[in-house]
Amino acid sequence: MPPLSAVDPKLSAEASRMSPMELRAGVSLASLFGLRMLGLFLILPVFAVHAPQLAGGDNLTLVGIALGAYGLSQAILQIPFGMASDRFGRKPIIALGLIVFALGSFLAASATDIYVAIAGRALQGAGAISSVVVALAADLTREEHRTKTMGMIGATIGFVFALSLVIAPILYESIGMSGLFVLTGVLALAGIAVVYGVIPDVQLTEHAGSGAAPSLASIVMDLELARLNFGIFALHLVQMAMFVVLPAALIEAGLPVGVHWKAYLPVVLVSFALMVPPILYADRRNRPKVVMTAAVGLMLLVQGGLVFGHSLAALIVLLLLFFTAFNVLEAMLPSLVSRVAPSRARGSAIGVYNTTQTMGLFAGGLAGGWLAKHHGAAAVYWLGAALMLIWLVLVAGMRPVNAAKTRPLTVEPNST
Repeated sequence: MPPLSAVDPKLSAEASRMSPMELRAGVSLASLFGLRMLGLFLILPVFAVHAPQLAGGDNLTLVGIALGAYGLSQAILQIPFGMASDRFGRKPIIALGLIVFALGSFLAASATDIYVAIAGRALQGAGAISSVVVALAADLTREEHRTKTMGMIGATIGFVFALSLVIAPILYESIGMSGLFVLTGVLALAGIAVVYGVIPDVQLTEHAGSGAAPSLASIVMDLELARLNFGIFALHLVQMAMFVVLPAALIEAGLPVGVHWKAYLPVVLVSFALMVPPILYADRRNRPKVVMTAAVGLMLLVQGGLVFGHSLAALIVLLLLFFTAFNVLEAMLPSLVSRVAPSRARGSAIGVYNTTQTMGLFAGGLAGGWLAKHHGAAAVYWLGAALMLIWLVLVAGMRPVNAAKTRPLTVEPNST
């Protein structure tokens, strides 16, 4: 069959726009992601400050493990959840994951020592539905609109992360850490209503052609996907490690935890205004490599700046630059994975991508806590700078996305 543009320009114009069902799918799936990630991120800005009130919570290594524990369980279970959704359907597996996440939240709410908090966070992470949600997004959208949908989800994650930094200190002052964990559980259960009441049922079918799908090993070893996977790993490692030490830095700079929103709110609002032009430029001009290079370079400068900038004004400026770069990268990376991955292996590629993301969260909590305890906050920022420098080198070698889209899997010559 010839392409639509060869048949009728009006049909081609119609195809260039998202259908109402696709738009509904994108918005509802982004909202589902937002509900779950808001509950997850609300803990970050205040847990390190609260932890000394728990038995054993004065050990920064254990605090870091508590922050990153959900990342470890997510990393273990992302691919199994994705495989289960292929067999039993997306929506039932998403609902199961949300229930598990809620149970972990309620367990953490009951914690009186750091070990129960760690167990609760690990159980939260066991509801590893990220790859399933992204796979459902792919099910519900046509190829030409999938990048937009992935971008909506990525931008929502960045937004709720920023929002959590604004409202978490206020909520912590009002309802305490136990109340925050209960709220995360309630938000997860509310997500089930979104799954069955708002998200469309799968109606679109994509035929990816004949032949066997690429193996999981070949997906893991694909060079272009590996660049993106390293990027999301490093980005979330740096994010988690930073927030082991950053709340205390703001307090030392003269800003009590209850009014941290006075720093976060203007930073968040301005950073979202600043992220829009580079995202539009990357999308409309097909220049993701240029934008990614700039954003990763900015992250590198931020990590270096945090080593030396200790005044409140310096921290606020560095936070603005961090949020701007983080939001740009968080919106772009899942979209690029969906475009770079071979069509018959997109689900596997998304599972690997989300696994490396959550491994980064766990590694960031662990490394941030250990380095802060033994070498101080500066060591945390130097680690972030080193990772951003490595990522910058990897971005420099990226192929153009259009070329990568139709390429075969590329692996090392000696790979099997």
